[in-house]
Amino acid sequence: MLKEIVLVEGAGFCFGVKRAIDIAFDVARKHKDGVFTLGPIIHNPRVVEKLKDLGVYPIDDIHEKNIKTLIIRAHGIPKENSEEIKKLGIEVIDATCPFVKKAQSLAAKLASEGYQVLIIGDREHPEVKGIFSYAGEKAAVIGSDETPALNKKIGIIQQTTQPISKVKEIVNKIVNSQNEFEEIRIFNTLCNFTSRRLEATEKVAREVDVMIVVGGKNSANTTQLANLCRKIGVKTYHIEDAQEIDKDWVKSAKKIGITAGASTPQWIIDEVIDKIKSL
Repeated sequence: MLKEIVLVEGAGFCFGVKRAIDIAFDVARKHKDGVFTLGPIIHNPRVVEKLKDLGVYPIDDIHEKNIKTLIIRAHGIPKENSEEIKKLGIEVIDATCPFVKKAQSLAAKLASEGYQVLIIGDREHPEVKGIFSYAGEKAAVIGSDETPALNKKIGIIQQTTQPISKVKEIVNKIVNSQNEFEEIRIFNTLCNFTSRRLEATEKVAREVDVMIVVGGKNSANTTQLANLCRKIGVKTYHIEDAQEIDKDWVKSAKKIGITAGASTPQWIIDEVIDKIKSL
């Protein structure tokens, strides 16, 4: 049976991830004595393995190795890590996504002006940990259900990959709470690439029989895409690469949708498309 494959517009690398990967490959070519990243440079195991082959290795602690050159991951790192790296005299190449940098800068600015900084996002995500470190002692991270004690002056920013619907819901909850605020400042620190990909994925998911979501299992934005598709009700499979595809998933499907997270390179997407075509 002839199958129609629909690739979501904008699937794969976002601007910030592509920039970080380009930087990493460029540094790998120029440095032959080993380059390190604090944590994986992006949340995609296949890409991380490819970089290891070129001499770029993720580490969890800057004291683990005799590091000469360190690339800052796309998610950014906490302020205290940056300060420690400077003390050690390590050459730093900053591949932090500009959208994340904007959120870090706003957090620091709001804190310095006396606002309690509220970060809408996942407190365990490395990006949020980095932003939080710039946000001052009164800062709080808000997920779906948290209700921290709020000051009279608050400034609200977001993890760059949060869905706009979730952000609006939480902001409305805060604004309409019983707190007597003197001032609320809200800044949009969302990544427009992520927002557009979510919208495009939703559109395709409503038109197909099966959705294949490609990206690291440790990727928050890829998991978000998979959850969105499942919520719509379409049969959904989250995979990291083409090897995971089972022909039974697509054998009765006439129309198959494919989307991919921000950390998924085009070559992995192409492998997935080729595998589906071969079934």
